[in-house]
Amino acid sequence: MDPTTSSSRAPDAGRRAPRSIRRDLRLCTLDGTGYSVMVGVGETYFVLFVLALGAGEALAGLAATLPRVAGGVLQLLSPWAVGRIGSNRAWVVGCAFVQSLSFAPLVIGAASGWMPVWAAFVAIGVYWTSGLATGPAWNSWVTTLVPARVRAAYFARRWRPLQLGTLAGLVAGGLILEFGDGDRHLWLFAVLFGVAGLMRFGSTFCLAAQSEPSRPARLVQGGLGSMVRDAARGPGGRLLLFMLCVQVSVQVSGPYFAPFMKRELAMGYGEFMVLISTAYVAKSVSVPLTGRIIRRVGPYAVLWAGGIGIIPTAGLWVVSHDFWFLLGVQVLAGLVWGCYEIATFLLLFETIPVERRIRVLTVFNLADSLMIVLGSLAGA
Repeated sequence: MDPTTSSSRAPDAGRRAPRSIRRDLRLCTLDGTGYSVMVGVGETYFVLFVLALGAGEALAGLAATLPRVAGGVLQLLSPWAVGRIGSNRAWVVGCAFVQSLSFAPLVIGAASGWMPVWAAFVAIGVYWTSGLATGPAWNSWVTTLVPARVRAAYFARRWRPLQLGTLAGLVAGGLILEFGDGDRHLWLFAVLFGVAGLMRFGSTFCLAAQSEPSRPARLVQGGLGSMVRDAARGPGGRLLLFMLCVQVSVQVSGPYFAPFMKRELAMGYGEFMVLISTAYVAKSVSVPLTGRIIRRVGPYAVLWAGGIGIIPTAGLWVVSHDFWFLLGVQVLAGLVWGCYEIATFLLLFETIPVERRIRVLTVFNLADSLMIVLGSLAGA
């Protein structure tokens, strides 16, 4: 299938003025960049913050996954809420604003030098609930903002500043913790989470400034059972099942890399930051080439390459603990994950009709959260 076409083409997107389209695309990129900085400087350091609070390695690893269960369940309200409000944009903006506020208790706890681990889990749960709730509505909304003819090229270009934004946040956070001795000064995490909250607030402003060319498509009605049947239907169902299988496999080890590096390998925050950021650099550098390959051979071929390439990346960590060897492993991880993420992102537009997209992705978010927790509990 040609990645520049879509079975769920938004009819209004092609009739908008070019100037309006360009403005929305710039704001969409700015929103994504602000969001990515938040992920890099905030979400990335949730596990290390819980470790700094005194939690054990297994419990700290679960901080990256367990709060997602509440988020996955509560975001089931998304289709109903969008239908009641009558606007994808209003729902997305409201949820993004709540996500920016979720950093407030983390900032207060870190600044005071003490926070119960359960309170940190609650705050992280609010972060994931509001973040997951934006996803299905945003995917439907952005379909009306980005014309189908430029969709593959635009998202490939957009991917680079997003990766660089995550990298910038990750590097800044690592440097602050390394040179400020984050193990002894918990308040340094307040700086990280404060910046993350501000970046998400700025991202929310960019979301609010974008247009909404058309109101949400009339949603297919039905309960949870019919939503699950919608999600399992056709090529979109097979894609989502594949993504769930990848997720549960990856999460057996994924949440525990940070505790492993910090406690078992005795890495400083600087080494941790370099290793994690290397994957983002590799992903960012490879994006233009990945986009060209997708335009030539289609997203399915790239998805296969990324899916197969992911398989050995975690296992290579047992071969050697040499820093330079692990750096090479992270380069490989960045390349294959870049292929996987771009291909799946584009295929979600290609395989799921717009009138079912919010319902399908809402169910997928719940199933994805459950797979993440299942995998992480197996690892724990």
